[in-house]
Order: sequence, then C-alpha cells, then structure tokens
Amino acid sequence: QVQVVESGGGLVQAGGSLRLSCVASGSGFSIRTMAWYRQAPGKQRELVATIIRGGPTNYADSVKGRFTISRDSTKNTLYLQMNSLEPEDTAVYYCYANVLWLVGSAPRDYWGQGTQVTVSS
Repeated sequence: QVQVVESGGGLVQAGGSLRLSCVASGSGFSIRTMAWYRQAPGKQRELVATIIRGGPTNYADSVKGRFTISRDSTKNTLYLQMNSLEPEDTAVYYCYANVLWLVGSAPRDYWGQGTQVTVSS
C-alpha cells in the first residue's frame, strides 16, 4: 500500500508565494509520473503540472512562468513552488502518483487528501 500526503497549503495574499510538498510512503514501488492537480469550489479538478522521473515537466497555461514543479525521486517527494499567486489560484491542491510495483501488480494511481490554498486579493 502507498500513502500520499500533501503539506504546505495556507492563506497568502495576492502576489505572495507558497511551496507545497507531497510524500509517497510505502515500499516495493517506484513512481514514474507525479503531478499536482487542483479543484476550486464549483469547478472540476484540473491538471496544474506534471513531472516524469528523469524527464520533462509540463504546466497548465494558467500557471506557466509562476509555478515550478520538482521532485526528489530518491525520497518519492514532489514539490510545487508557487509564486505570484493570484486569487484565481485558490483551490484544494492534490498530489498524484502513478505507482509502478517492483513485483507483481499492475500500475496504480494514488491521490493525496488535498491541501487548501487560499489567495486573498
């Protein structure tokens, strides 16, 4: 079993910064793709940024140039540095991990419980 836990959310004024972290804990697996998603009240969950192990990153147009996704694959840890935050960035942010088991089972997707980010104007 894998547990995914986010941290780092909070309340910040527009123009400010926050750094989100996510740790995937457990054993017997590796992670190819990790990502951040967000869901604002009354809206569907949307992709914010993805990062493939040892490979490229991808960002939603709305956050390009402001957010930076990174990971420490040795620690199964994901980060999201958010700068120049806007009220429109207010949402619950979710961490996603595509887990590849070293032995046996098929790949499986895991999600964290979410962390609230609120940007005041």
